[in-house]
Amino acid sequence: MIFAIEEINNSTELLPGIKLGYQIYDSCASVPVAVHVAFQLSSGMDPVFYTGDNCSQSGKVMAIVGESGSTPSISMSRIIGPFNIPQVSHFATCACLSDKQQYPSFFRTIPSDQFQADALAKLVKHFGWTWIGAIRSDSDYGNNGMASFLDAAHKEGICVEYSESFYRTHPRSRIQRVADVIRRSTAMVIVAFISSGDLRILLEELSLKPSPPRQWIGSEAWVTDPDMLRFSLCAGAVGFGIERSVIPGLRDFLLDLSPSKVAASPVLTEFWEDAFNCRLGKTAVTDNNACDGSEDIETIQSPYTDTSQLRITNMVYKAVYAIAHAIHNAVCQETYSITQCEKVFSIESKQVITQLKNLNFSQNGYDVSFDDNGDPVATYELVNWQQSESGSIELVAVGNYVASLPVGQELHINRNLTWVEGGTQVPVSVCTDSCPAGTRKVLQKGKPICCYDCIPCPEGEISNATDSPDCFSCPKECWPNAKRDTCLPKPVEFLSFNEALGIILAAFSVGGACLAIITAAVFHRHRTSPIVRANNSELSFLLLFSLTLCFLCSLTFIGEPSEWSCMLRHTAFGITFVLCISCVLGKTIVVLMAFKATLPGRNVMKWFGPPQQRMTVVSFTFIQVIICTLWLVLSPPFPMKNLTTYKERIILECALGSAIGFWAVLGYIGLLAVFCFVLAVLARKLPDNFNEAKFITFSMLIFCAVWVTFIPAYVSSPGKFTVAVEIFAILASSFGLILCIFAPKCFIILFTPEKNTKKHVMNKNALENNGNDKKENETGETILPSCLVDSPVPAVIGLASSSPTRAVAHTVGPFNLPLDDYSHYGIQEFSNQFRQQGGCLAFHLTIPKSPTAAEIQEMADRLQSSTAVVVVVFATEGQLLDLILELAQRNATGIQWVASEAWVTASLLTSPRFHPLLEGTLGFSFPGVRIPGLKEFLLNIRPSPKPGMAFVNMFWEELFSCSLEFRGNQSADANYKGAAEKPACTGSEDLRAIDSSFTDVSQVRISYNVYKAVYAIAHALHTLLNCDSAEHYRKCENHKSFTSRQLLQHLKTVNFTNQFAEKVFFDSNGEPVPLYDIINWQKDSKGEIRFIKVGSYDGSAPLKEQLQIKQSTIVWTSGQSQVPTSQCRSPCSPGSRQARRPGEPHCCFDCLPCADGEISNQTGSTECTKCAEYYWSDKDQVTCVAGVEEFLSFHDIMGIILVTLTLLGVVLTTIVTAVFQRFRCTPIVKANNSEISFLLLLSLKLCFLCSLVFIGQPSVWTCRLRQAAFGISFVLCLSCLLVKTIVVLLVFHSNAPGSRALKRFGPSQQRALILCTTAPQICLCAGCLLGAPPFPFKNPNYQALTGKIVVECKEPWPPGFYLVLGYIGLLAFVCLILAFLGRKLPDTFNEAKLITFSMLIFWAVWISFIPAYVSYPGKFTVAVEVFAILASSFGLLLCIFVPKCYIILLRPQRNIKKGITRK
Repeated sequence: MIFAIEEINNSTELLPGIKLGYQIYDSCASVPVAVHVAFQLSSGMDPVFYTGDNCSQSGKVMAIVGESGSTPSISMSRIIGPFNIPQVSHFATCACLSDKQQYPSFFRTIPSDQFQADALAKLVKHFGWTWIGAIRSDSDYGNNGMASFLDAAHKEGICVEYSESFYRTHPRSRIQRVADVIRRSTAMVIVAFISSGDLRILLEELSLKPSPPRQWIGSEAWVTDPDMLRFSLCAGAVGFGIERSVIPGLRDFLLDLSPSKVAASPVLTEFWEDAFNCRLGKTAVTDNNACDGSEDIETIQSPYTDTSQLRITNMVYKAVYAIAHAIHNAVCQETYSITQCEKVFSIESKQVITQLKNLNFSQNGYDVSFDDNGDPVATYELVNWQQSESGSIELVAVGNYVASLPVGQELHINRNLTWVEGGTQVPVSVCTDSCPAGTRKVLQKGKPICCYDCIPCPEGEISNATDSPDCFSCPKECWPNAKRDTCLPKPVEFLSFNEALGIILAAFSVGGACLAIITAAVFHRHRTSPIVRANNSELSFLLLFSLTLCFLCSLTFIGEPSEWSCMLRHTAFGITFVLCISCVLGKTIVVLMAFKATLPGRNVMKWFGPPQQRMTVVSFTFIQVIICTLWLVLSPPFPMKNLTTYKERIILECALGSAIGFWAVLGYIGLLAVFCFVLAVLARKLPDNFNEAKFITFSMLIFCAVWVTFIPAYVSSPGKFTVAVEIFAILASSFGLILCIFAPKCFIILFTPEKNTKKHVMNKNALENNGNDKKENETGETILPSCLVDSPVPAVIGLASSSPTRAVAHTVGPFNLPLDDYSHYGIQEFSNQFRQQGGCLAFHLTIPKSPTAAEIQEMADRLQSSTAVVVVVFATEGQLLDLILELAQRNATGIQWVASEAWVTASLLTSPRFHPLLEGTLGFSFPGVRIPGLKEFLLNIRPSPKPGMAFVNMFWEELFSCSLEFRGNQSADANYKGAAEKPACTGSEDLRAIDSSFTDVSQVRISYNVYKAVYAIAHALHTLLNCDSAEHYRKCENHKSFTSRQLLQHLKTVNFTNQFAEKVFFDSNGEPVPLYDIINWQKDSKGEIRFIKVGSYDGSAPLKEQLQIKQSTIVWTSGQSQVPTSQCRSPCSPGSRQARRPGEPHCCFDCLPCADGEISNQTGSTECTKCAEYYWSDKDQVTCVAGVEEFLSFHDIMGIILVTLTLLGVVLTTIVTAVFQRFRCTPIVKANNSEISFLLLLSLKLCFLCSLVFIGQPSVWTCRLRQAAFGISFVLCLSCLLVKTIVVLLVFHSNAPGSRALKRFGPSQQRALILCTTAPQICLCAGCLLGAPPFPFKNPNYQALTGKIVVECKEPWPPGFYLVLGYIGLLAFVCLILAFLGRKLPDTFNEAKLITFSMLIFWAVWISFIPAYVSYPGKFTVAVEVFAILASSFGLLLCIFVPKCYIILLRPQRNIKKGITRK
């Protein structure tokens, strides 16, 4: 500072001709010393205070440079501010000093801590640290700076594990506690907003017992202090410091020290003696080590001579120049490029303040200016403590921070940093590692928002960002990938030409069409041949044409559905099939008519000639055309994306439009098919050579079997398999028609042309034997294809300013009465506590000290627009009045006010106009008592001209509207017009006649605190003066002298109980026990607001007992009796979870229902819990219930039907057995190998019964018995059939001369063959049961789709099951081949036709079974298998035994040996 002043005094450009003087004080970092100096400077340079009316003007102070600390600067500014003396600080950084309402004369050349706090928060965020520790000095600098940092850190999403404060004068136990917190913490990074003196003590404590490595982030107060570099445990520290600068000439000035200069300055003397270890002046007389004058300052290395790190020094330099420029601008003018200054001009310090506000100059390349808050442009240097090659720690500039740059560009790092323990990798400091994409964060209860668990996104939801707070559902047509971090379009599934199933079906379709065309070509080529002409060639060609269309229409079912293909599919299929069946029906009628026409006297064919045949086909087809047309007109099929069958893929299908239309088309086809089948059965007795009826009967049987099976398969098959089932049914029935009707004729035309003659076709001999030569060629197929919180957030209205109590306390002494100072501390502490309790702040408004109308309106708008109902107000009644007036004018009701003690008992706000707005206000107040004697004391007060009575005199004049004569011009109204008209006060006016708050002492509150404070001081004095000692009993040492420090020590130990039974004492911070009354504003019977006590708060009570409220006595806003609700979002009900809205507080969320299989059983749950295996969520998704176990039960309708059919089969088999037993001696029973027949009936009965073990809940024995019983009983059955077929063949061959085949295959060989063919199956089943037996298994795979657990028998080795099934198929195939070879044997003897027909049914059933078994879900798999067992068993029983029973019971005349053996 001296250097700068001398530069200015020697300058010819700045203040030419004017010399600046200075006086330097050392405050010794003591607030009282700084305050004492401030009082002295505000009264001039006199060594004592002048007690006259006016302050001394001698040596008037124009400005003050300092103080270096924030706390002393605050105290000084409060004292010198009213005198308009500018104060320019070089190192006071507290953000609170930017408040020009409280510190109007304060300026500084160092940036405010608000900028540094923002910079530190951005630095921490830049390196990805979200979990930090925080320590601070317990001073204005540390507390305000850390409060600003915590605000900025909260906005950046940074969490603080701990925030500890201490001061260098605190007990060592406090320092140890902070050190232990650091050692135990998990946060790697520590942000220290602390002075170097405080940090030095902490680091020394940490050095005694080193903590784990920590990355230190420092504020400017210590991070650039060279003396701190000796602490190696801070190596790698990063922080912001004041920019380094160069001051030309300063080093030479510092080195130019003569002995006389040193001796003249106590500071330099102390420095000199310490640097050279010698003594100067008088002390040298008694010391041998005296300074001899040869000491050279240039030879030592010290911070004094090191000008390479000028930081704070430059701030002092700029402060001095700023004051000089301000004075220059006030007293100097430039005329014709010549600066002239008024040397005798009397300048006021207020002018200097005005000039400082508008100041803008450059010195040594640095711009100097102040904003509206008296702050400079914030620029910091980012420094890093790096270890040099020599091992010492050096300060290295690695970047900078410029607050004036655009957002996001303020921080610039231009060099590599060295981290803790010399590391080059950025250390990690997080509470929880980042949640990867595909997961969401779930906050850990009771911990900050940075501590969370990573929960995988539920099915169907994704998160595509790291640390996503929530997962969001994919669009309906999308599904998450495996990592659940991207929504991918769901694969669209339809029966395509490119997949194997589509290719196979298309190949069969084209193959069928080609076969129909080839057949048509053959018929056309031989159209003149008898067999073509005899079988109605016109209808045959039309039938072949319709069959070609039937094959081709199946192609419209393959490929991506479109509007035209959906409409064409079912209509083309319906019309072509009706056309086909109409032709078959026409052919059947022709056959019947032709047979009738051969009888004598019959001429029916002329009634059903070609025109009538054409008309029949057209009529039947036209009806179907009408049905299809109505369907297409009223509600046509259309393409639809099915999103419900499968969650993970889209089924592109044709919606029916009208289900009635579809089933009408299908029903009409079925009606014609049944009609055709009945007519064909009636014509089955016609001669072979002429008869088509047998072929039509067989084809219609296949057709009906296919389409009966189609209906359940179509309804239950999922996705594209529905289409495949329909195509399969179309192709199967089409192939059945073409093969059954046309294949025999093509065989005769192409391979046996000798039979294609008129004679053969018209042979009448066949009519004679039509009863004996009947050929049963019926068959059928059954196709079964597979197919928290507290109310958010109240608004906090506070005044971010310090109370004058702080300056008074610093000056007078630490009498810390329990009064809120309504500074940044109070607001910050409430916000922090409220957030810890789970609350959220909707908004935070600050009421300016002198708000404008626009500001009041803006705050009122904010209050009215907010969804927060509860508003917490930290303000005085005077500050709040303007806002309340504005809200009352707007009639803004419905706000629940929560008041601080400053206005909760304010009578000013109880005006009737405020009742609708403020009724129901709730708040804390100091306890109210009635002090005995206080009212009498107040009523006895009288005005007086004595000193100290000015306030009473003013009060008296105001209360009685009179004027005291002795007051004269001092009267409050003396300067107003009409003041003389007031009557004179006598001083004897009666206060009892006036109703005012002055005389109402029924519930004094603040006065009671004053009362306690006075008594506390009195008790301290009582103890200090030994009033209770035995020597001076009930007397005090009146003449004992004492210091204020002694009184302070006794105040700390004060502990007494007053007359109101309240204990009065102070804790280590000088605070009393926090006691509050909870006050509620309620209307009385007169409509006036009364302050009703509804509870209390006792800070000394146990935590859960501190707050006592009588909730039933509270009246809420607008007189309501119900507690108002103030929530950003009502808590999510059980069965849903909270999904935080991005960019909003955690109290604002959406409620998403839990996914299937997940539950939440608490209100406000943040996550859903997945049910354990075999459990499923109930319909409300609140409880996990045991999964519904599904199996084919005896109680199900399906189970009952299957059991009924099973029992029916058993009964039918028993009846047949009884019939055969009763007529066992008849020729037909004996001729058909009665022993094998009885064994076959037994095996069929076992086949029926084995289906029962498939029904009911699976158990160990039923699972093992199922497949084994089924496999063995069916092989036994087929073995009997095989033997019967072989016997038939051998009997036929035994009729040939010399044949002995039957003798070689007698009963013994037949039994042996049955045993040999059954034994392999028994071995297979035994091997499976011993090696890998089936077992009951709860299959949860269908739980997500149906919510049910399928209880089934699991095959541990599936090949074993298919081997059992394959062996059955092998025997059935051999049996079918042999039976087919024996189909030409005489009707009267031959069982081969019946066995062939039964084997065709058997094969049709079991070929359809395999895909159906594989694709059907759950219990339907078992039902399909049971259905296959019953269908094949009924087929065998009905085809083989029913015809014989018919002869035995109804045609006994044919049951003779002659009829059996006739050739």
